[in-house]
Amino acid sequence: MTIHWCGTGLSAVPGLRRLIEAKKDVCIWNRTVEKATEAVGDITDNIHAFDITAVGNVLAKGDVVVSMLPGDWHAPLAELAISKGAHFVSSSYISPEMLALDARAKEAGLCLVNEVGLDPGIDHLMAHLLTEDYRSSAANLQGNILSFISYCGGIPKIPNPFRYKFSWSPAGVLKALRSPSKSIRDFGIFDVSRPWDAISSYEAPLETPESFEVYPNRDSLPFMTQYKFDPNWKVKEFVRGTLRLNGWAQAWAPVFEELKTLSGAEGDARIQEMSKHFWAENAYDEGEPDRVVLCVSLKAEKDDQSLWHKTYVMDAWGDDRGTAMARLVSYPVSFAVEAVLDGLISSGVHAAPSDLTLAKAWMDQIGDLAQYLTVIDHTRS
Repeated sequence: MTIHWCGTGLSAVPGLRRLIEAKKDVCIWNRTVEKATEAVGDITDNIHAFDITAVGNVLAKGDVVVSMLPGDWHAPLAELAISKGAHFVSSSYISPEMLALDARAKEAGLCLVNEVGLDPGIDHLMAHLLTEDYRSSAANLQGNILSFISYCGGIPKIPNPFRYKFSWSPAGVLKALRSPSKSIRDFGIFDVSRPWDAISSYEAPLETPESFEVYPNRDSLPFMTQYKFDPNWKVKEFVRGTLRLNGWAQAWAPVFEELKTLSGAEGDARIQEMSKHFWAENAYDEGEPDRVVLCVSLKAEKDDQSLWHKTYVMDAWGDDRGTAMARLVSYPVSFAVEAVLDGLISSGVHAAPSDLTLAKAWMDQIGDLAQYLTVIDHTRS
């Protein structure tokens, strides 16, 4: 079985190298052969210029296609995989186009696995483990009030005046800021058209507690079903959001003001201009460490008394193994590829696994990728 790994960008390489070094049969496809060669040419020469027709010509039954390309490529590559009897893996969110392939994938007995990066990905694993832990506990009683939060951010380890540095396309960051969000706050749906209008403070329970700015991201509500929340649970808060350094909102205030004015093709063109400027001014320097902080927490209370409260806390930063972001995005992708090849994931369109055995096994390996990863039981502390 051949793994066809498409894309060797900033967040793809560590997991790719892991599979090659594990002696897997990996064929690499990248828009620029020279860049892929710089990334992995020391351990393989099976590198080709990406072309979807060329991929289709060599794709065989039982192979796995990995897309670390821009999102527009995921669904076409997944459709190609199905047509050839191959599986598909991506770190990106499940799009409507991907979800529409579920029936065809099941009928063909093929896996289309998505959301197996950092966020989405590792955060899902933590959420599944917390939810099942609570569900099976003696504290799971009728009438409890539940609060769930999941905050993740890639931030500079060495703070800069802009309070942020880019480890991926600034255009992607800017476009995300134009997207509305939906979450649950005080038992009701909390709609936000502009993320910066919902910034709040969150104290992360790190080894040394640290305060961050956070805001809701995308539509959190479908993840209540994905995390298998009981429909009868009383949910006071449910939010998946983004985490930033304190001072970020103030430093970005001029950016927010301009984003308010942008729309249509001219707005998209201006975003590309801004992206080039931000990349030039606020990209990571060679060897500069990045940082990733992820906190996922579930709390159950009744009559203002906390009955059950646990938080996964992860803090990771760049070191001689490369950037934290690249490790934490691409290693779970490689875990998913292995799980598919080993027959551990059922057919159809999936996000990060909810199977507890698989989730725990992945989390054990993720512990080696972060400098700090723990589960805090607040009810015992």
